[in-house]
Amino acid sequence: MWPGADDRLGTPGRLTPAAHAPDGPVNGPVPVAADKASLLAVPISCAGLIRRVRSYDPNADTAIIERAFEVARTAHATQVRDNGDPYITHPLAVAGMLAGFRLDVASICTALLHDTVEDTGLTLAQLEAQFGPTIGALVDGVTKLTRLELQSDRTKQAENFRKLVLAMSRDIRVLVVKLADRLHNMRTLHYVQEQHRRQRIAAETMDIYAPLAGRIGMDKVKTELQNLSFQELEPEHNASIRARLNYLRGQGADVIEEVRSELVRLCAEAGVPNAEVTGREKSPFSIWEKMQKRNVAFEQLSDIMAFRVMVPSRESCYVALGAVHAAYPVIAGRFKDYISTPKANGYRSLHTGVTLRQPRNQKIEVQIRTPEMHDVAENGVAAHWSYKGLGEDATAPTRKLRWVQDLLEILENSQAPDEFLENTKLELYQDQVFCFSPKGQLIPLPRGATPVDFAYAVHSQIGDGCVGAKVNGRLMPLRHELQNGDQVEIMTARGGTPSPAWERFVVTGKARARIRRYVAAQARQGHIDAGRAALAKAFRQEGVDGSEKVLDGALKLLKQASRDDLYVAVGNNNLGAKEVVQAIYPELRQAPRGPRMIPGLPQRAAPRPANAPGGGSMALVGLGAGVATHFAGCCHPLPGDKIVGIVATGKGITVHTAGCQTLESFAATPERFLDIDWDYDSIGRGRGTETHVGRINVIATNEPSVLATLTNTASRHEGSVINLKIVNRQSDFMEILVDVEVRDLRHLSSVIAGLRSAGGITQVERARS
Repeated sequence: MWPGADDRLGTPGRLTPAAHAPDGPVNGPVPVAADKASLLAVPISCAGLIRRVRSYDPNADTAIIERAFEVARTAHATQVRDNGDPYITHPLAVAGMLAGFRLDVASICTALLHDTVEDTGLTLAQLEAQFGPTIGALVDGVTKLTRLELQSDRTKQAENFRKLVLAMSRDIRVLVVKLADRLHNMRTLHYVQEQHRRQRIAAETMDIYAPLAGRIGMDKVKTELQNLSFQELEPEHNASIRARLNYLRGQGADVIEEVRSELVRLCAEAGVPNAEVTGREKSPFSIWEKMQKRNVAFEQLSDIMAFRVMVPSRESCYVALGAVHAAYPVIAGRFKDYISTPKANGYRSLHTGVTLRQPRNQKIEVQIRTPEMHDVAENGVAAHWSYKGLGEDATAPTRKLRWVQDLLEILENSQAPDEFLENTKLELYQDQVFCFSPKGQLIPLPRGATPVDFAYAVHSQIGDGCVGAKVNGRLMPLRHELQNGDQVEIMTARGGTPSPAWERFVVTGKARARIRRYVAAQARQGHIDAGRAALAKAFRQEGVDGSEKVLDGALKLLKQASRDDLYVAVGNNNLGAKEVVQAIYPELRQAPRGPRMIPGLPQRAAPRPANAPGGGSMALVGLGAGVATHFAGCCHPLPGDKIVGIVATGKGITVHTAGCQTLESFAATPERFLDIDWDYDSIGRGRGTETHVGRINVIATNEPSVLATLTNTASRHEGSVINLKIVNRQSDFMEILVDVEVRDLRHLSSVIAGLRSAGGITQVERARS
């Protein structure tokens, strides 16, 4: 043992060694709050860890745990913190958390070894040879992709998450280990010196890991991750809310004990003598989140304080509920029965809101559940190993989580890592409604879901073929918002296909990914047809052989993976048909000539000098001097978009995004297309820093303050709203087109991300032509 350490398990209020932060070792002790449950306390030695494992699994193979500890300690031997603490304290702490959740030996070993492949010279093959394929696969699933050379931090984050989804789809223990790893890292985040790193790590935790913890029912972990992230991301709001909570605790101490005793008495009189009642306050982040969603002040919240009633059986839950409802006035709309209709993550409990009688006249929330329900509510999927036994198939919980399979479908249908990450966040974040199929199948969906979302939740092919829907027996539009308890019947047509317009109103990531995949496939097929026709015409005009055999032989020369890829490149104007012909038959090449539309304009000009006349201050390549250029108002291209120029006599060149639908009208005149791109070198040197107009489509609640929220949020992200139009206004929502001045595509994405998290705004997308 290390100097000053003892062999006790982590106890509330004591200091334990710090772990390394996500980007490397950090220093100092970590205060474990006095109210931390023993599940999240950590042992400080291997002997303490083994005693904890044996307390719930006397037959555990502790020899392999000791071996894993020694391998990890040896591998990390040269890695120490500035204060001298060994690096091994972090994996030991993670393993201790998993032992608190009563996980199996393979999970404990994975926790001890999870950083060895990433941070030391050990290889995955060496671990598999020593510990077997199961532990090897778990370690591989947790390991980050640090050796990939990726384009950006966001792409790296998306690729890491893609790998995690694939791993946890095979074994949910990967996610449990990853969450324990992230929780211990978040507890030591304040030792990271650079603020931007702390905020990036906190934002990733809030966006991805806290929702994942919620999805597998680990509410205790989710709440702590949210509060630790909130403390870093919104320190002023966090301090303000904590100060108010401290004040309320002092003011309401007597009331809490009175209400607790009263609830115990009511349950006993109703025939539930062994009820255990505790007071519980909302966490700082959940209070702030509710304030943002409802746009209310702290004082207006009615459920800051809640009471949890634990009773011995399911039947007793309803008896206790009747006693509470008989004693206090019920708050309308606040009763929820998650016992008869559990949440998708297995959460079961009765929730109700009541008003205390005079003179207190306070509103409180009451939750009623059994001890087993409480364990599942706090520890989620980790409770599987507690109640079902360690001898059961450890991967069984994964098969019960439908949303994991939905993430796999999103992964299959998403075209790019960033798109996968965006669609996954849609899948993780929103509150749920429960709808039924005509045969009584229960389908959980996000709040705001439509019949199209329901159709894709049932099966992807049903979604693709959806042509109409009946909700509770009545024919309803496909964009109708479903409510709890709705019965939904989907009408399909053989050979039906998704409509691109559906993407505007679907809310599930699964539906959006499938629709985008279909739209992308249709666009690709259109490019293939156009490219095939253009090449056939070019070969015919030159009088040479343009057979598929000739094209296949030239694929390597043209740097194309397949013949279809070549057709696409020609169809979307990345390659000219004549360029292909001349590459295959070099003898047909002639001296370069300017295009017929604009005499003297070279086909591919070198980047313009910074002082080139004409074209304003646009930083573009592929243009000649003195050519008038302007951006299309239909698609509002931004630096970062793929772009194409359209030549028009007397009007110069109009710059469109490569995916702009307006380009279809020029398909018959391919000679008008000009291959251009952004001059990123000039932009990087400070040129082209003028603002551009990005157009976004916003769906928001119909409230007086929402427009102010929209403009203020855009301003906070350095975006300037220059035009705003309400295109659709209903009693409960409005659809708004907003033009924002931004620097580039990344800046627009930042503004969109900020708006998505703003109160009152339900959906934000970039507007497309």
